[in-house]
Amino acid sequence: MKAQLALHEEVAAALAEGRPLVALESTVIAQGLPYPRNLEAAVRMEVALRAAGAVPAMAAVLSDRITLGLTAAELERLARGKGFAKASRRDLARLVASGGDGATTVSATMVVAQAAGIPIFATGGIGGVHRGAAESHDISADLTELARTPVAVVAAGAKAILDLPATLEVLETAGVPVVGYGTDSFPAFYARDSGLPLEARVDTPAEAAALLQAQRDLGLATGILIANPPPEEVAIPREMLEGWIGQALNDSTARGVRGKAVTPFLLARLSELSGGRTLEANLALLESNARVAAEIAVAWSGLRTN
Repeated sequence: MKAQLALHEEVAAALAEGRPLVALESTVIAQGLPYPRNLEAAVRMEVALRAAGAVPAMAAVLSDRITLGLTAAELERLARGKGFAKASRRDLARLVASGGDGATTVSATMVVAQAAGIPIFATGGIGGVHRGAAESHDISADLTELARTPVAVVAAGAKAILDLPATLEVLETAGVPVVGYGTDSFPAFYARDSGLPLEARVDTPAEAAALLQAQRDLGLATGILIANPPPEEVAIPREMLEGWIGQALNDSTARGVRGKAVTPFLLARLSELSGGRTLEANLALLESNARVAAEIAVAWSGLRTN
């Protein structure tokens, strides 16, 4: 795949020079947030990355090319969201063959980042096991990707609308390290504490970078989930959040929402029910995760050059 990637000139230069990069997904921009707040989120993430010393590399499929790093015009078109398919790993070849446009999910972005040689990726929250998965069998491909692609993912845990205990069980079975960043509890996306304890913790970028390097040195070919809680000033109490989630889930069932449409619907409904609080939390945690990922990328780059 590496030979097939279309690299923005800044991304290509950073790769050639060994400078820190952080991959970014594009589904959160094209389908996860409303315009123009989605464009604001992308800009805030890129600014945070650059301020911490890393180069942003947002992935997307543009026509028949898998692209890393977007121009301002491409980012604007992505944010307006028209004609962009939600692209997981399984969709990449189809979109390339057909010349379609696609916004990459966590799983697809991990594939692309690994192909390019970018070891760290920042997102909002990963997908996981959906509530009611015993009947629907709805389990995100993000979990499978973490089990087989050695990219570190910085996220505010998994999306709070999911079955978080089941999600952690699947990750444990797959041998994926889930590491709290300054926390002993798994974050619940908008909430800092899901009530689910974690066995591993790092408190600094240097500690996270050392973990990433040890994972690679040992040849353990899985991803690492670095769970960074949302900033305290925007975090939502877990009990309040669960009430809104219950209502949003009931609404999605009543309206017959299924498949790829479920997560965008639930996130939009939560924003409505919370009076916009979840949207503001989403933007803030995306920015926070980008900053932490950049700091880890810089620390890891230092390990590689020393």
